[in-house]
Amino acid sequence: MPGKTDRAVCLPSLPTGFHVLQTGRLSYETGLAFQEKLIKRRLHDADSEYLMLLEHDPVITLGRGSNQAHVRLPPEELSRQGIACHEISRGGDVTWHGPGQLVGYPILHMDQVGRDLHRYLRLLEECLIQTLSAFGLHGERQPGKTGVWVGGRKIASIGIGVRRWISWHGFALNIAPDLRAFEAIVPCGLPDVTMTSLAVECAKTPSRAIVEQEIIRSFAATFNLQHHGYHDLALFTQT
Repeated sequence: MPGKTDRAVCLPSLPTGFHVLQTGRLSYETGLAFQEKLIKRRLHDADSEYLMLLEHDPVITLGRGSNQAHVRLPPEELSRQGIACHEISRGGDVTWHGPGQLVGYPILHMDQVGRDLHRYLRLLEECLIQTLSAFGLHGERQPGKTGVWVGGRKIASIGIGVRRWISWHGFALNIAPDLRAFEAIVPCGLPDVTMTSLAVECAKTPSRAIVEQEIIRSFAATFNLQHHGYHDLALFTQT
C-alpha cells in the first residue's frame, strides 16, 4: 500500500509561472464572466496561474460581510449617476471601482500559499506595498484591517473569494480616480477612512502602463512565480 511519500510524488506539480490578461475597461458583469472562464481554465489546465488586470465602469460592490447602510446614495441616485451596484461573493464590505483605478484579479491555486487565506491576503498586501515603493511611497498595513495605506490614507483595497481552492476577485489600487466617488459609500465599512491615490501622493502621476508593469513585477516576486507573458485576449474571448 503506498505511503504518504508515494502519494505526494503522484500529485501534479503546481505551475511555476503566471500569465497576464489585460482587458482594458470592462463592466463589472463582463469582468466577472472573464474570471469565471479563467477559473474553469485553471481547474482543467494546470500549466499556469493567471493575473487579470483591468479597469471597471463605475460600480459599487457589496461583499459577503457588507452592510447595505454603507451605500450612502439611494438606488435612483446611483442610477442617475450611472453607477451600477452588485452584491458579490468576495469577502469584505462595500467598495467602489471605476475609471482611474487599477483592478487586479489573481486566478491562483491556493496550494501556492499552503491553502492559507490569511497568508494570501498578507501577500497581496505585500505585492501592493512593493509596487508603491517603486514610486517612492511607503505603503503600510493597519492592524486588524485589510488593504494598504499611505500616511494613514487608504490607497488600495482587497477583497477575495475562493472556489474549489482557486482564488478570484482581488485588489483595487487607486492610480488617479476622482476620489469624490468614494463619498457614495462608507469605504470598506470604515467611516473615518480617507481615500487617496498615486496622483495625490506622487509628485508626478505614473501612467497606467507603468503601474501595471510594477504590479506584474511585484506579483512575480511576492508569489515566487515567473511572468510567462500575456494571454491572447482575442483567442480567449472565443473559448
